[in-house]
Amino acid sequence: MTELGRRPSEVPAGPEPVDGRRLRSARTRQLIIEAYLALLRENPQIPTAASIAQRAGYSVRSVFERFPDLHALRVAATDEALLKTSAEVTAQPAAGSREERLKTHLETRGRICEEWLPMWRALNANQGDSADLKARIRLIREMVIRRIEEMYAPELSTLDECEGRQTVLAIEALVDFESWARMREQFGLSFHDACGVWKRAVDRLLPPTPPVS
Repeated sequence: MTELGRRPSEVPAGPEPVDGRRLRSARTRQLIIEAYLALLRENPQIPTAASIAQRAGYSVRSVFERFPDLHALRVAATDEALLKTSAEVTAQPAAGSREERLKTHLETRGRICEEWLPMWRALNANQGDSADLKARIRLIREMVIRRIEEMYAPELSTLDECEGRQTVLAIEALVDFESWARMREQFGLSFHDACGVWKRAVDRLLPPTPPVS
């Protein structure tokens, strides 16, 4: 018996600890984001609140308790994609021979385009007047440019500033999401063959690799 004269099973449960509620809410939020991304991969149409809620296993009310509107959910989903792609890119070293760097960069870029093409299309289609989404589109392009500069630093170092910038921008345009989509969707290339097209094109855009001193 407890000091209140009740059996332990009869003692009313106390309120859920604050940390537990926060963790549960954060988990719900994450599942809603993942549901949104999964639906985008399956269908180019922007998911509705009802379809997102059903996929996540929650009510529509739960969706809007975590996000004030679907625009806020789109921004959060874009940030999730940015975190994942950034982790994948930084896991691959910007080192090795020219051939090794071409392979690492362009196969990683191909995997990112394969996974996130629906998100990229939705992001562009729905940016409208949203400063948040426009900023993220710019950030994604800047991340691609920085990676090109890192991967091909030896070759770019042999060019003057103007030539180097033009070469980087040409490569960025070449490895764009829609370039990947054309190869895979319109021309039916395999992943391996699409990467091969990029490798040959980027290799030709780059100047000779300087000798290692």
